[in-house]
Amino acid sequence: MENMQYAEELVREFLVFRGFTNTLQAFEKELSTDIGKGFQVDKILNLIFSVYITNFQAEKLVGLLSFFKQCVSSSETVLTATLAKLEISILRYYIVHALQSGRKDKVVEFFGTNGNDLLLRGQDWTSWFAIPYLKNPSLDPQFRIYFTKEWYEALRLSVRNFFSEIFNGTRLPALLKISSEKNTVKHLKKDIKQLNMKLSQLQALLEEKEAQLNRLKNNSEAIKYANTGRTKNSTLASGVNEESLLLSTNSSEACATTATHMGSTEMGQTWASSGPALSRFTANMSGNDSISPSKLEFEDVGAGDIIQMFNDGLYTENGRDAQGEEDFPEVKVDFLETFLGHTSPISCCRFSSSGNNIASASVDGTVRIWTYDSSTPASRNATIYCGTEIMSLEWECKSDRLLLIGTADGGIKAWNVDAKRVVCDLNTTEAFPSVLDLKCSPVEPIFVSAAASRRYGSSNIYSWGFASLTVWNMKTWKAMTVLPLGEDPPAITSLCFNHNGKILAASAVDGMIHIFDMSAGLQITGWPAHDSSISSILFGPDETSIFSLGSDGKIIEWSLQNQGQVLWTRNCSRFCDPESSKSCRHEMALDVNGRRLLVTSGSVRAPIYQVRGHASGMRTLPHGAAITTVDWHPTLPMFLTGSADHSVQVMSLS
Repeated sequence: MENMQYAEELVREFLVFRGFTNTLQAFEKELSTDIGKGFQVDKILNLIFSVYITNFQAEKLVGLLSFFKQCVSSSETVLTATLAKLEISILRYYIVHALQSGRKDKVVEFFGTNGNDLLLRGQDWTSWFAIPYLKNPSLDPQFRIYFTKEWYEALRLSVRNFFSEIFNGTRLPALLKISSEKNTVKHLKKDIKQLNMKLSQLQALLEEKEAQLNRLKNNSEAIKYANTGRTKNSTLASGVNEESLLLSTNSSEACATTATHMGSTEMGQTWASSGPALSRFTANMSGNDSISPSKLEFEDVGAGDIIQMFNDGLYTENGRDAQGEEDFPEVKVDFLETFLGHTSPISCCRFSSSGNNIASASVDGTVRIWTYDSSTPASRNATIYCGTEIMSLEWECKSDRLLLIGTADGGIKAWNVDAKRVVCDLNTTEAFPSVLDLKCSPVEPIFVSAAASRRYGSSNIYSWGFASLTVWNMKTWKAMTVLPLGEDPPAITSLCFNHNGKILAASAVDGMIHIFDMSAGLQITGWPAHDSSISSILFGPDETSIFSLGSDGKIIEWSLQNQGQVLWTRNCSRFCDPESSKSCRHEMALDVNGRRLLVTSGSVRAPIYQVRGHASGMRTLPHGAAITTVDWHPTLPMFLTGSADHSVQVMSLS
């Protein structure tokens, strides 16, 4: 019944949409009578035996039986013959019931209306025309059987079985299948979600076991290293003792003085730069006249352990292990949706300005527009084939209507999601073919493109040459101006507008941050922020600070009120490994409150840092490969991660 009601709502919606008001009225009128009663057997039996026959509505009874004859295909000869026999029996029961109720006039009226039709069907009805005029028809041998309760019950049971049979075997209309298929899809999505959660738990367990194995391996290597150091130190000590016995007293004193001077100078310089544990070694050499092999061995092993701990992302503080990124707790999610519509690694993903739609790009030059919520209309879903590498995506800020796509061949495509076509195809100059980033103004109908030349002969993505910043008009689709960057400026990798579009921040491969006044079209300030290339740049939530992510994995929050002042910093170099940096630009994203910072990762999980918070951070649910792109929902505690495993995950924090 639920499927029937849903189909009726679809019909109403379509008729209203097309303006078929007369048809809608006729449809509503038919529904009010609903002669077929939704093909529900109990309601049909009640209509026949408790309404039409009881109330002597012969015309409606005949019409209902004719309707069902039309529903049965003429090719079904057995069903057609059975229905004809049941029709005769039902009409005879109508006559019998009228006689039992003392309404001979209804019998005469029935024959007057339908007599000719009944005679044409066969000779079985001829004797029934006399039944109104018999004194006791229930005692007549020819009609006695029809007045018994057993015959009535057998008739009712036969009608029930017949209708149950034909309705169960009736092919459902396509409209009714829509609701069934919708429910099926809903159940399948629920099953997929549960399986994804189970998969994530198993992957987390696998990672935990691998981490334990790595720790055991590192411990065994440290023990092996310690044993090797002990052997070498013992050999060195014995060799020195043997040699000292062969030397004279004066020679021994001279050698000892020289050795002490060299040890305290060279070793002190070397170890003092390595950390506090190694400074203890220098202090021991300076404060004691002699150093035993056992002390030398102890300090050597301690330094090696500390170096190994720093390499693993852990260090020892007051006898306790401090927490590294790999020990971040896994994020708890209320919702997880995985999109598997791409066939190559994901290069870029962005929420639309409302957050209802998502644009994702893969390295094969394909852009997919989709939605993570089944309740959101999928009318804007589309696949765009660009034929070249896609380097940047940007949604129009005021609506979800336009999507800008920047490519590696200097192209900038404007895709209208409602019309599902490219409304404008722009090109940068041939000298700057790589469109590294695009940013739309949050207020004016303009956008800025960061294009760069390429240095041939290098596969590293940070091998771009010079930069060009162009301001474009989104009404005329023409270039308005080129922002000044000086002579031969290094490539610009990331752009960011402030809330009113008057200030533009840009980061470069030489580690510089540039700030532009968009009203004047001039650079107003800038400072060296990193020793390496900057991958991503973002304004802070109150726009009194700016975040920068270096290709070396350093995240720095800079004050805009006191230029050059560092407000907060993190080192995520463990996630920004050199190999992954060669194939993709690392990027970061802030949540709507500016409290959580999500960063891409060369691992299967991405870190979420608490900005200026006491909590250390969290880890995302795992992908099957490196996480290459991230973004936060513009209004909700929800984020997405794109991966080299061709998938995109949308997660909502609990």
